[in-house]
Amino acid sequence: MTNPPTNRRPSRAAPPCHLVVMGVSGSGKSTLAAALAEQLELPMAEADEFHPEANIAKMAAQTPLTDEDRWPWLRALRDWMSVQAETGCVITCSALRRSYRDLLSTAEGRVIFLHVDVDIPRLSTRLAHRSGHFMPPELLESQLQTLEPLDPEEDGVRLPNDTTIEDLLSAARHWLSSSLNVDFSADADPLTDHSTDWKNS
Repeated sequence: MTNPPTNRRPSRAAPPCHLVVMGVSGSGKSTLAAALAEQLELPMAEADEFHPEANIAKMAAQTPLTDEDRWPWLRALRDWMSVQAETGCVITCSALRRSYRDLLSTAEGRVIFLHVDVDIPRLSTRLAHRSGHFMPPELLESQLQTLEPLDPEEDGVRLPNDTTIEDLLSAARHWLSSSLNVDFSADADPLTDHSTDWKNS
């Protein structure tokens, strides 16, 4: 988790808001979130880092989490977002159910969801080849069954990740520019050191 000083207010996004980059494991949300946080100069956090040890142990043992496991985790993440209300932030979080997103939306400030969506064959391939992460590929089916796509009335957008990470970033930037009046620097290169890093996606 990276957390620049909260008094660093980005010049390219106003008013401040929280961008929750959501999706199942392996979708590419970490890669996109890192690029957006770098370009917008916002604090960033990986929701996985807020899990208690008991949750990590269950997932490593291929045991799906229950809602009782998730509520304290989601509240801790919501509270961290509220601390960043002055600047806004970027976080990654699976945010699979509407009820989970409703809880995150109670953070202080506007909360926007960017749902990174990938077809199942691509997801399976990515999870089979990544290492160093406690979420085993066997839990993908459970995540897909739990996933509730964004409803039309939710504050956010679905972003298909079916080509390249550059295309995904371009789609996210276009939506943020048109919907939130975010002015991205034309010469920025936010993909440095992130474009091929899928292990925590």
